Amino acid sequence: MSDTSPSSSFVQAEFAEALSQRYLAYALSTITSRSLPDVRDGLKPVHRRLLYAMRQLKLDPGQGYKKSARVVGDVMGKFHPHGDAAIYDAMVRLAQDFAMRYPLVDGQGNFGNIDGDNAAAMRYTEARMSDVARLLLEGIDEDAVDFRPTYDGESDEPVILPAAFPNLLANGAQGIAVGMATSIPPHNILELSDALLHLIKHPNASHDTVAGYVKGPDLPTGGVLVESPDSIAESYRTGRGSFRVRADWMVEKEKGGGWKIIVTAIPYQVQKSRLIEKMAELLNARKLPVLADIRDESAEDLRLVLEPKSRRLDPAMVMESLFVLTDLETRVPLNLNVLSADGTPGVLSLKDALLAWIDHRLIVLQRRSRHRLDKIAHRLDVLEGYLVVFLNLDEVIQIIREDEAPKTRLMERFGLNEVQANAILDMRLRSLRKLEEMEIRTERDGLVDEQQTLQALLASEEAQRKSIGDDVKAIKSAFSRTDQRRTRLDALPVIEGDPMDMLVEKEPITVICSHNGWIRAAKSHLAPDAEVKFKEGDGPAFMIHAETTDKLLLIADNGRFYTLACDRLPGGRGFGEPVSLMVELGSDTKIINMMLAKPGKVLMAADTGHGFVTDIEANMAQTRNGKQVMTLNGGAKALSARPVEGDFVAVVGTNRKMLVFPLADLPEMNRGRGVTLQRYKDGGLADIRTFSRDEGLSWVQSGGRPRTERDTDPWLGKRAGAGRMVPAGFPRPARFT
Repeated sequence: MSDTSPSSSFVQAEFAEALSQRYLAYALSTITSRSLPDVRDGLKPVHRRLLYAMRQLKLDPGQGYKKSARVVGDVMGKFHPHGDAAIYDAMVRLAQDFAMRYPLVDGQGNFGNIDGDNAAAMRYTEARMSDVARLLLEGIDEDAVDFRPTYDGESDEPVILPAAFPNLLANGAQGIAVGMATSIPPHNILELSDALLHLIKHPNASHDTVAGYVKGPDLPTGGVLVESPDSIAESYRTGRGSFRVRADWMVEKEKGGGWKIIVTAIPYQVQKSRLIEKMAELLNARKLPVLADIRDESAEDLRLVLEPKSRRLDPAMVMESLFVLTDLETRVPLNLNVLSADGTPGVLSLKDALLAWIDHRLIVLQRRSRHRLDKIAHRLDVLEGYLVVFLNLDEVIQIIREDEAPKTRLMERFGLNEVQANAILDMRLRSLRKLEEMEIRTERDGLVDEQQTLQALLASEEAQRKSIGDDVKAIKSAFSRTDQRRTRLDALPVIEGDPMDMLVEKEPITVICSHNGWIRAAKSHLAPDAEVKFKEGDGPAFMIHAETTDKLLLIADNGRFYTLACDRLPGGRGFGEPVSLMVELGSDTKIINMMLAKPGKVLMAADTGHGFVTDIEANMAQTRNGKQVMTLNGGAKALSARPVEGDFVAVVGTNRKMLVFPLADLPEMNRGRGVTLQRYKDGGLADIRTFSRDEGLSWVQSGGRPRTERDTDPWLGKRAGAGRMVPAGFPRPARFT
């Protein structure tokens, strides 16, 4: 007696191994049967089944529409055993002209809109195939592709479509599988045709040559592609990258000198309603101070009206700030991850994807040619039998009427084969009167010529490539009259200044920094003698007047420049915040100067007596780490960073010797140690400043009285000299201020 207990069907296995096997099967199923398109026809299985079902329903471009529910029902019942909602969603996308560059479904009714509204229910909409879909299916009944049984085995479905249209790149694709994804933006068919024609003649063309024909994505919603040509070429060469796309806009003048911005196209896959909603939220939150109002005046054409807060604003700067904060600028990703002809997923370059389509078309051409040759051979065989009937009509009729086995008798009497005999016996009586020798021979001669042409075609790869090239030229000709590029190509505009500065309301402030590095911004411009409170044991170090739109430059004794936005400084009611919380400043690092980041030069000097001149704008830091400007070795510290004013330099050492030399003797550097300013036997640099020799050198004497020395000749010398002792009354320690 056999063991039929449930435990007899258990298989003992390692949990990790069993789990990995099942997960791998799931992953492969998702990758190959759901999420990734095929490189040959650019379709996923659900799209392929939709188009094939519509063809079976005879929903050709010139025929009438049928309810979408009928199409979805056929797809679900015959080919795609999944939910009707998923099938209808896929069908809706194929009909949306704002999602597909070349829609495959011609929809009638509400199929959604660019605002993000859903399509009407499938019982309300109607559909048929578009001309592009017809091209994808062209020749499918001529043994052009393989078929396989459907999920229930009751019928067959195509493994791939003949794809006389380069759909993968023309319409693009998006999909997320297990462990991989694909994202291919749509492209212009005219540019793809030019690239294909070149590859048909020159299969070994370089990636850069192919990228030269395809200028970049051509998105259904238009917009402006501002990616550099080099970046586009690199993305096409590797199959990975992204494209920077902006909304298209123009300025509309008004009476009285006013103006407003009109947005006429938004980036691909951005919902207009969501875009406006987000911009309105930013406007209400006062994060878009450049705008006074946003209106949607769209009808058939998109029209978003952006009203500026002031006519004095620059429209280009307004748009630059909006590009930063809103989806008026997006990046369209490229990940050319597709299934190859053998079902293997992989990332292809633009050239490889086009070559794969050409190879597929060569196979389709060969299969259709062989199929046609078989049909011609069969027809020629039948025509030879018809000639026998024509020449022996009475005898053939007599055999058919009187003989008990007419088929066998005809084959024996006239030397016919079974195909010819069956064709004669299957003829209707009315067809006998139409048999004319000249017509039969004319048809036979035409078929023989076609047979020879097809045989020559199959024998020559060059002829096959020419035939495919003719098909591509026909596609290009059909679209050239109506299909111009929608996504405009433009260079990224060069805007002087930071567009984000426009988002900050300009207000006067006084920036205060203490000895211990606590910084704050008090409202308005305080008087120099205004009372300012500090923490116990702390006191004032720097105080400058600024605007909230300014950038603040902090120079530390580690030789680094740090940049802070004045609008982000803590308020002036308290003691402020430590600078070390805003930038990467060590606890033993001190700030040696604070100034506004305006165009100009700074004289940098280290306590070792080395220094140079550097440009402020060239050393603006973009990160919390700052920018290293002065190279310091052996424990040296940056001692001074003064704005350059005048034509001479005065240096004083801790040995109280002063040296004056021309500013022209110092080099200008963006980074380095600099040159020797003054030579010392002992000690180092005490202070440095620049001055105009005509106006004289000023300092504050020990008693607090200012002094201006107009005759600096006693201390005049060459750079790196030792200098002479300072005059009587010079402050101790030696300082100019």
